[in-house]
Amino acid sequence: MTAINSNVKNGIIVARFTDAEIVDEARIQQIGKELMEIASEAGQSESKKMLLNFQGVQCMSSAMIGKLVVLNKTAKVAGVVLKFCSISPNVLEVFKITRLDNIFKIIDDDDPGTAGSLARLIRPPDTGGGQASPEKPDADGE
Repeated sequence: MTAINSNVKNGIIVARFTDAEIVDEARIQQIGKELMEIASEAGQSESKKMLLNFQGVQCMSSAMIGKLVVLNKTAKVAGVVLKFCSISPNVLEVFKITRLDNIFKIIDDDDPGTAGSLARLIRPPDTGGGQASPEKPDADGE
């Protein structure tokens, strides 16, 4: 059974978790492997963009958070713009406590569907205000 479902929409690879709770070590290893494969695919794509949709994920272990940190680093090295969306309040709180919300590119998405998220991934956000980010949105790829 696959741990991640992915498809290409508007040239962007969209990946979704299939589990609500990501705590089993064997499952985390499988998810990590699948995410690396999808990131590699994104690195070879024309757009070099990947959206990781957390819709339905209610909790995850620290081991899974470690996999996300590795995914983020791998994406940067490959020149892939990686963004996260539809993050539950529980998971977002963990990202904030660990300050990973400052590392990961998180799209604030009121709509659990990907239409709004895809639009924000395609177009760089307006930099006229809002929260400062240590990374430049979408412009860091060449």
